[in-house]
Amino acid sequence: MKKVHILFVLTSLVCALFMGCKKSTKSNAAVDPARLSEVIVYSYDSFCGEWGSGPEIARLFEEKTGLKVTFIDCGDGVQILSKAVLEKKDPYADVLLGLDNNLTDKAKESDVFESFKPSNAAVVADGLEEALGGKWLMTPYDYSPFAIIWNSLSDVQAPACLEDLTKDIYKKKLILMDARTSTPGLGFETWVNKVYGSKAADYMKRLEPSILTMAPGWSVGYGMFTDGEAPLVISYTTSPAYHIAYGEGNQFKALSFNDGHVMQVEGAGLVKGAKNRDGAKRFIEFLISEEAQNVIPTTQWMYPSNKNIKLPSCYDTIKMPEIIK
Repeated sequence: MKKVHILFVLTSLVCALFMGCKKSTKSNAAVDPARLSEVIVYSYDSFCGEWGSGPEIARLFEEKTGLKVTFIDCGDGVQILSKAVLEKKDPYADVLLGLDNNLTDKAKESDVFESFKPSNAAVVADGLEEALGGKWLMTPYDYSPFAIIWNSLSDVQAPACLEDLTKDIYKKKLILMDARTSTPGLGFETWVNKVYGSKAADYMKRLEPSILTMAPGWSVGYGMFTDGEAPLVISYTTSPAYHIAYGEGNQFKALSFNDGHVMQVEGAGLVKGAKNRDGAKRFIEFLISEEAQNVIPTTQWMYPSNKNIKLPSCYDTIKMPEIIK
């Protein structure tokens, strides 16, 4: 399973040549002074899109610092890293935002980040920075355990564990995301590896009949789920908070599996050779400030990394499942 995953990630490096982020044409030797008033952040669709955290965080940052933030949607975390690797000799982005703990080793090997410890690092909840590999290669800005979300109004019963998902009653009932392009896809793969170890490939083979589709990213896959195309989807323990907040009731349940769960911690990192290095540092520090972190729970629908943030009431029923160590 791990060998297949490595092949998928390497393949994605090639595929990223043809994906949506624009190519840099500037050299490190001559930075336009106007460029120093702009921080360019590679991110993913559900963060920098209209309903994500990005637009409001950018507005607040510009209001506070006078620096403009330009988000560029690269699809998902794997594609963000792939794009950065291709541009490593002449980086276009200043910050990469959206890589997670399952990409930490690959990020280290790729050598695209410069370690940077924010001056306000003490606000980050215990254990999150260590989950991203330590040494402040990336700064955590949100986290949540992965979970299977179940539509309780569907005509299928809730599974209780990963093994249940292979049963005939779940044929074409599960939406997953592609591990080559999506961090939730990687997260599910990691979860299976943690539970099944050397038998992970066998499990995935048995699971195939249950999979309706492998979506390219979370936004597409979760959208299919809420449109009723399948009653089960890989997402986050915190996802039901969205539906509660918007008055959609509690029909979408984050299932607590007796296998245990794996955590996703998302981070933002300073690009090595960034053209606006100082602006990038200021943005990362702002990202974990209370001002920015208060935006996270009701736009990212994840837990904020800043330990001082009070969660809104839509999180009151969200329970933390057992995490596999």
